[in-house]
Amino acid sequence: MPSTELLIAFFVTTVIFAYIPGPAMLYAAAQTLARGRLSGLMATFGIHVGGYVHVIAAAAGLSMLFHAVPTLYVAVKIIGAIYLIWLGISLFRARAGGEPVAGATTAKSARRAFLESVAVEVLNPKTALFFLAFLPQFVDASAAFPVWLQLLLLGTIVNLIFSSADVVCVFMAGAIINRLRSSNGARRMMQRAGGTILVGLGLHLAFQKS
Repeated sequence: MPSTELLIAFFVTTVIFAYIPGPAMLYAAAQTLARGRLSGLMATFGIHVGGYVHVIAAAAGLSMLFHAVPTLYVAVKIIGAIYLIWLGISLFRARAGGEPVAGATTAKSARRAFLESVAVEVLNPKTALFFLAFLPQFVDASAAFPVWLQLLLLGTIVNLIFSSADVVCVFMAGAIINRLRSSNGARRMMQRAGGTILVGLGLHLAFQKS
């Protein structure tokens, strides 16, 4: 593995990056506001699972395809942006319902949040490029572990730390929901707020310069 000094720098830098509010935090908060804490946690888990696709891609060198084929990067970015906007519009159109439901309906919503979040993360080329640019800075080519294994281990740690920040964001958004639980109007407002955040994230991804 890399030297102790390099690992310390890696951990400090990763924590700083993870806890700076970013798209993943906003996405997890949007799912929580719109569907409740369980769905927010499942969305975070979905982002985490999707993140391993990029970790493995970085370890295998597949992320370099985005550099070699710019058209592929743009295509994936646009698909991901359209998907986020569609999710946001779906929340606007969904009915708020009665109580924040427990049981089968809640479980169904949580499963949907998980599956949607895996797709959102996999379709985010910025994550692929982040891992490709960030992880090699902390790899020691002279270490006993091969480079691909170092990338895999470091990527897994990054994914876990980033997910911890998303979980914190979910619980903060959940605290807001708990205060507004008794109001149908407030729940509808939270649902629309979540939809607005998702549409905004989609537009940001679509028009953000590479």
